[in-house]
Amino acid sequence: MRPARSEVTGPPRRSNAAIPVAVVLVAVGIYLARFTVLLPALIGFLLLCAGGSFLSARLNPLSTQFYLTTKPSWVAVLVVFLGSFALFGAAYLLYLHHLGPIVPRL
Repeated sequence: MRPARSEVTGPPRRSNAAIPVAVVLVAVGIYLARFTVLLPALIGFLLLCAGGSFLSARLNPLSTQFYLTTKPSWVAVLVVFLGSFALFGAAYLLYLHHLGPIVPRL
């Protein structure tokens, strides 16, 4: 007889913990865009690097993160990448329409 499912469970295999962090960082980046256009672009670059690291943890067997028992879910990887592209797009549109300064006003 098989043991009950609740007795067999170990650590979760996928984690969605990066999703709320990415959403908060996108909101903070858009808020900070009123001071300078460079801040959303910088936060977007950081999210792009984090998304690359998460993708490497899922696909690259040469990465040390590949062998962790809990990895970021595919949805979390997608949300982090979409957040970075949204911040890049917001920074570009603000720059084009001159809605935010490049250098912060003091």
